[in-house]
Amino acid sequence: MKDIMKLSPSTSQFLVSAAFFPWSIKPIYGIVSDCIPIKQRKRVPYLIISSGLSLFPWLIIGLSEYLRSSSNLFTLMLIVQNLGSAMADVVIDAMIAEAVRSAGPEFAGDLQSLSWSSMAVGGIFGSLLGGYALSNLPINAIYIIFSALPLFQLVTCVFVKESPKGFESTIDNAAHDHADDQNIDSAFAGQGSGESFKYASTRRRKGARKKNKRKTLSKRPEGHEKHNNSVNLYSSLKSAFFSLCTAFKQPAILRPMAWFFLSNAAVPNISTVMFYYQTEVLHLEASFLGTARVIGWFSLMLGTYIYNRYLKHKKLRNILMFAHLGLAIITVLDILLVSRLHMQYGIADKYMVLWGSALADAINQFKMMPFLILSGQLCPPGIEGTLFALFMSINNLSSTLGSFLGAALTSALNISSVQFDNLALGLTVQLMGTLLPIGFLFLIPRDVRGLTT
Repeated sequence: MKDIMKLSPSTSQFLVSAAFFPWSIKPIYGIVSDCIPIKQRKRVPYLIISSGLSLFPWLIIGLSEYLRSSSNLFTLMLIVQNLGSAMADVVIDAMIAEAVRSAGPEFAGDLQSLSWSSMAVGGIFGSLLGGYALSNLPINAIYIIFSALPLFQLVTCVFVKESPKGFESTIDNAAHDHADDQNIDSAFAGQGSGESFKYASTRRRKGARKKNKRKTLSKRPEGHEKHNNSVNLYSSLKSAFFSLCTAFKQPAILRPMAWFFLSNAAVPNISTVMFYYQTEVLHLEASFLGTARVIGWFSLMLGTYIYNRYLKHKKLRNILMFAHLGLAIITVLDILLVSRLHMQYGIADKYMVLWGSALADAINQFKMMPFLILSGQLCPPGIEGTLFALFMSINNLSSTLGSFLGAALTSALNISSVQFDNLALGLTVQLMGTLLPIGFLFLIPRDVRGLTT
């Protein structure tokens, strides 16, 4: 966008924000995958579809110079790619949740630690390889090589086993009782969580009446059975959506989520502008920025350790307040960088960028960990998966709105790839936006701590 399309910082910020919109509607993927099985399976088919959606845009962009030169078509391809990535993320979250419940609660921490560690290791290698590739390979080759990653994900789908038995038994039981709305609602209230769905059907299988029902169903005409399945599908979608809305309206859920939404949406994100400034004015190489991201990933791991070791028993309000004060300090460092005041003390630009990246990722983790834990605590039984996806979508949507706000701010201040005179002013506005959510911490329950024991 910067070197080939010659887009302005505000335009790049806007297009990148639009490209990440599919991450803001994750509950839709969760409800669809839970309620509309494909060949009686709810995970693997959607993992295959999402892998394909992630794969083909990179290949098409890498092979088509026309798409790489059109900002609108390029953004469309990025939207499709993010659609696949977001859908895969939802499916993997559901599979991890089911694995946790199958293995037992004593292994829950191990599986979550494995998930976070895998992401961090991937981020470290991705940052190193990305920086090297940008310095040594043409951009079209990078896109084609990168398509190998979703291709590998697609191949691994062959080795994922998923039993259709839970789905079959549930449909059989629900088809017989679809005239009883209360029974349908109770059977499908756990659509957000695959295991709750399966548990409802397991309890039904234990009764003696269930055998007689299945025998009766097997004698019914095929057309009648298809009609019943259609009725049950509509009922399951309706029940999942109704349960989701009912749970989210509860003040204990609505107020904390409103704060987390405000804490992201009120802060104008001008990270793309800072990237332009670091490369165009400071002349930092892409390989160095990749190294800075490696340090950021290590800091994320360090932030997770510090939180679990020292902060998880502190009051949540205090954790979030100090997190935003820390983020405000990071913004002050950016203001010093843009104002060149650090040069008076002999501090090189590279060290300012490195320290800023490291501290930002660590402090952001102090905010993200409580969000994840509180989201898990707020989810009522039966719709954990879908409601948790809704919480994450709120977080993603608010971040996207913050990016749009940053793009508007950049445009209003006339910041371009050759004009950064007002960048310090833009960072000052970002600083005020970072401090604003502290005044609304009353939305967070007073006595809630970082981790309930």
